[in-house]
Amino acid sequence: MTHSDDQPLTGFSDAQRFEMLVTSVKDYAIYMLDTDGIIVSWNAGAQRFKGYTASEVIGRHFSLFYTDEDKQSGLPQKALNKSAEHGTFEAEGWRLRKDGSRFWANVVIDPIRDATGTLVGFAKITRDISERKVAQETLRQSEEQFRLLVQGVTDYAIYMLSPAGDVISWNAGAERIKGYQAGEIIGKHFSRFYTEEDRAAGTPARTLAISAKEGRVELEGWRVRKDGSQFWAHVIVDAIRDESGTLVGFAKITRDVTEPRRAAAELEQANQALAHAQKMEAIGQVTGGVAHDFNNLLAVLSNGLQVLTSQSRTHLDVKMIQTMQRAVDRGASLTQQLLSFARQQPLKIEKVNLNALISEFEPMLQRVGNSSITCQVKLASEKPTVLLDGPRFEAALLNLVANSRDAMPEGGTVVVGTEIVELQHGAVGTLPAGAYVRISIADTGTGMSPAVLSRALDPFFTTKEPGRGTGLGLSQVYGFITQSGGDIVIRSVEGEGTTIELYLPKVEDEVNGANEYAGRLSVETVLLVEDEPDLLGAASELFQSIGYEVLVASNASDAVEILKKNPAINILFSDVMMGHGMSGIELAALVRRDYPAVKIVLASGFPLLALRRDHGELDDFTFISKPYRLAELAKVLRAS
Repeated sequence: MTHSDDQPLTGFSDAQRFEMLVTSVKDYAIYMLDTDGIIVSWNAGAQRFKGYTASEVIGRHFSLFYTDEDKQSGLPQKALNKSAEHGTFEAEGWRLRKDGSRFWANVVIDPIRDATGTLVGFAKITRDISERKVAQETLRQSEEQFRLLVQGVTDYAIYMLSPAGDVISWNAGAERIKGYQAGEIIGKHFSRFYTEEDRAAGTPARTLAISAKEGRVELEGWRVRKDGSQFWAHVIVDAIRDESGTLVGFAKITRDVTEPRRAAAELEQANQALAHAQKMEAIGQVTGGVAHDFNNLLAVLSNGLQVLTSQSRTHLDVKMIQTMQRAVDRGASLTQQLLSFARQQPLKIEKVNLNALISEFEPMLQRVGNSSITCQVKLASEKPTVLLDGPRFEAALLNLVANSRDAMPEGGTVVVGTEIVELQHGAVGTLPAGAYVRISIADTGTGMSPAVLSRALDPFFTTKEPGRGTGLGLSQVYGFITQSGGDIVIRSVEGEGTTIELYLPKVEDEVNGANEYAGRLSVETVLLVEDEPDLLGAASELFQSIGYEVLVASNASDAVEILKKNPAINILFSDVMMGHGMSGIELAALVRRDYPAVKIVLASGFPLLALRRDHGELDDFTFISKPYRLAELAKVLRAS
């Protein structure tokens, strides 16, 4: 404005100019009350807020603007009294407009006194802050909802830390997971949740430093509860900054993932056990097939050599044949090892008290060692009874103790022990839950590296020098134990020793003893059925050499035709596995049905248990393992 524009105001007194200022203000209701609270002035802001014109409200008591609840409580008069007593009164509350609607008001009441100090009235300033009230209430509700949300979470520990790492808030999840109540932990440093090792390594401070620098850090590790127990935690720490970017603290979220971690570890262990079992099963099938075919070749050689022995005339002939026979026997022993690994060797199953067996076998175990190696036996107090082939178990135990001896070139101790344990399903490989006997062979030797340990049961894998082992020892034991219904666990630390644990199902004393495969036969004419031409010829010569008449057939169909034409046949001697047409077992069933007087002997490199699994009960037939010796064959054929 120009000076001329301002000129009209110069004609007014200060009091007039102040009155004009007050009456023209529209954002504040500014009015005066006399000492009794009667309205004596009214400005434009008051009219806008409250809806009354000056003529409608001057002369009326200011309690007109209060709610019924406030009037009943005497709030209007209390406000005047406090203003007069303290020199001012300020408050917020609901006020009423002329149309009855409400608004949230900020109110200031100041006493007005004359020159002598006498109270002559009150100045009242009111502002409509409804929008701010709504915003504050919305914020309050939001904060309350968030507080209730955070406080109600019980699966996560959610709390805040100061920039120094002190706990400044605590939710129900934190109390449940960590065991501290809010009053016990607020104000304490969060490092108390860490293990001693982590605190010594500076992990708590490093965690906050990374979060402050990068804004967020996520990690897992062991944490400590109030009672000292530990749990595996998944932790997220977020840095909290104000609008200016200043660090004001950290938000920390912790979850107890001990059970999911354990479940994941068990699943991984189960998957590894399954993969290992599948690998060993596949290798076993191939190995078993090779061993079976090799058995047939050895049978040809063995049968031929036994026939030649009976016909030889010179000492040199006999000596050479005996040397060849010993080579065949060693080959047969190797195939038995292979079949043992493949779980296809014939087993004589009987009820065995392992404590008694190991005690009787202890002198042999002691002789395996030397003066620098001590062999100790620690047996369970309770009788550990299992079903297995006793002699084969002794051989397996001897094998394992010998391995322990070889792992202690500078001396040490090997401890053989038994213990009865209860296993949960999947605790050891794929064994079902139940009672088991654990046989442990623990040594203080060189141990195995993780790479060697992972292949310890693989056939033909060995760390010994060439010529000092076939690599079939542990795999043979594995095959024998798994065929007996158990499993093996190997624990080893390089430089600290190895413990091999054999688990076998425990049985009660009333369990029946050994399975017996009976069959008493007296024969004169044998029908020999074999699909391998070389083996058929050699076996025929062997049968004839001990005085039997032999008819031969290369398959089951030919054998049936021969039976129809030769009623004098007394015994059917058939290979179980034949390449085409009926198997030996199917042929035996047909003969049992149509020729009940004919005695039946079945021969195979596969064990009877494996054949039963695929073909059912076979106790009506006599069974002989290939390659068979002359004495074994004669015993079977001459039995009555």
